[in-house]
Amino acid sequence: MAHAIMVVGTSSNVGKSAICTAFCKILTDAGYRVAPFKAQNMSLNAAVTPSGAEIGRAQAVQAEACGIEPNEHMNPVLLKPTAFNASQVVLQGQVYGTKTTESYFREQRQAIWARVEESYHLLERNFDVIVIEGAGSPVEINLKEHDIANMRVAEMADADVILVADIDRGGVFASVIGTLALLTPTERARVKGIIVNKFRGDASLFIQGVRMLEEAAGVPVLGVVPYVPDIGIDEEDSLGLEGERYRPGDRVHDDVLHLGVIQVPHISNFNDFDPLYRAPGVSIRFCQRPQDAADCQAVILPGTKNTIDDLRWLRERGFFEAIWHAFANGAAVVGICGGYQMLGVEVEDPLGVESQQSWSPGLHLLPVRTVMASNKATYQAAGRTTLYSSLPVSGYEIHMGETTPLVGVQPFARIARRNEDILRDDGAVWHEGRVIGTYLHGVFDNDGFREAWLKSIRLRFGLDQRVTGETNYRERRWHAICHFADVVRAHIDTSTICAWIRHGTASNG
Repeated sequence: MAHAIMVVGTSSNVGKSAICTAFCKILTDAGYRVAPFKAQNMSLNAAVTPSGAEIGRAQAVQAEACGIEPNEHMNPVLLKPTAFNASQVVLQGQVYGTKTTESYFREQRQAIWARVEESYHLLERNFDVIVIEGAGSPVEINLKEHDIANMRVAEMADADVILVADIDRGGVFASVIGTLALLTPTERARVKGIIVNKFRGDASLFIQGVRMLEEAAGVPVLGVVPYVPDIGIDEEDSLGLEGERYRPGDRVHDDVLHLGVIQVPHISNFNDFDPLYRAPGVSIRFCQRPQDAADCQAVILPGTKNTIDDLRWLRERGFFEAIWHAFANGAAVVGICGGYQMLGVEVEDPLGVESQQSWSPGLHLLPVRTVMASNKATYQAAGRTTLYSSLPVSGYEIHMGETTPLVGVQPFARIARRNEDILRDDGAVWHEGRVIGTYLHGVFDNDGFREAWLKSIRLRFGLDQRVTGETNYRERRWHAICHFADVVRAHIDTSTICAWIRHGTASNG
C-alpha cells in the first residue's frame, strides 16, 4: 500500500499546489512511483485526461511532474462555480450535476465521499507514494463538518501532514500556531513538519525565527523556501491572477504589440494566455474596464463557466462597444471556448444548464449560434488550422453546448484526432482571419500558430516583423517544474520525508 504525504496550508494561495508539484518530481527522482491526489478542488482551471475525464489543472501538472498520465481519480471532486451559491460538480471526471451549497453538503456525506475513498484506494494500490494536496485551510471551523479535502482525507490515507505557511503575506507565526491550535489533538499529531514558503531576502536572517516557530509550535520546520517571482507552473485558480506573472508589461514602446484579455466574472482556464505573457515584444493585460482595451491591437475573450451571464456583464459594463471599437480600428479578436460562443449572433440555454436566462444576443462578430445542452464535451484534440498554411494545432475541449455556423463560415481547424481518430471541424474564422473562434484550450501553446498569429497582427499594424518567441513553450513548462523542484530540494529537509516513507513502508510490510 502507498505511503501518503499530505500538504495543507494555513490559508488559500500559500503555495500548496506548487509545493506538491515539487514533491511529486523530487520523490519520483528518488525512485518512487508517485501519484498526486486532491479529494476536492474548487477551480475553473481544468484539464482533460487522455480518456476524456475532467480534473483540476493542478493535478494534471502534478501528474506530469510524476512522469505519468493524469486520470480522474487524482481529483475525484471538482467544483466549478457557475453562479452565486451554485457550482457544477464534476465527479470522477464526469458531470454529476449543478448543486447549491446546501444540496452539495447533503450529498457529500455519503455518495460523494464514497467516490473520494474509492478513487484514493485505486491509486494507493498502484503507487508507492501519494502526494495529497489539501484545500484552503484545514481549520475553517464553521465548515469543518463538511470538509472532505483536508484532515478527513489525512485520516483516511493515514498521511504524514506538512503545514505550509506564506511568510510573504505576513503573520506567519500567528497563522501557523493558530492553525495548529484549532486542530483536534488527533489531527495535530499528524502534522510532522512545517514549511515556510515565499521568503524574500537572506534566509539566514530567519534562523532565529525558525527556532522560535519550532518552539512555539512544537513541530519541526522542514525548511524555508525562497520567494520565486514567477514559478512558471500553471496556476490552480483565479487567485493566481494577482501574481507577478499577470502584471501588464510595457505599453509605451512603439514596437510593442498590445493584447487585452477580457476578465469576465466566470473566467476559466486563464492559463491559456501564459504563452502570450512569455512572448517578446508583447504587452498583455487582463481588462477589467472597457477603457483597458482601448489601445489593444488584439482582444481575446477567454473561456467562461457561464456564457450568458458573462455576456450580460459585458453589455452592462460597456465592453460590447469597446470590443467593436477595437475591431473597427483594425484589432484582431479571438474567442476561446465560452469566448467563442460570445462572439456569435446568439446563445441559447433552454434547459438552464448554466444560467437562469434562456437567451442572450452575442457580439455578432462571427456568424454562428450556440445552444447549450446537458452533455459536456471533454476531449483532447489535434488537427490543422485553415489559416497560416495549415499549421498543426492541439489542445483540449471542455464545453457545454454546440455551436453551429449560420452561413458558409470557414472553420478554424480541421480536427483529425479527438480522444480517438475522428474528422470534424472546430471553430470559425471571419473577416479574413481577423476574427477567430475556437473550442481548443491551449491553442496558444502551439508555437507555430502563436507566432503566425502574432506576426499577422504585427504586419497589419506595421510593427517590427523580426520579433520571434518560444520555439517550444510546452518544453519550457517542463523546465519550470524541474527548476522549482530543484529550489525546493535545496531548501527542504527531503531526507526526513523519505525516512517517513521508508518507515511507513516497513510498517505496512
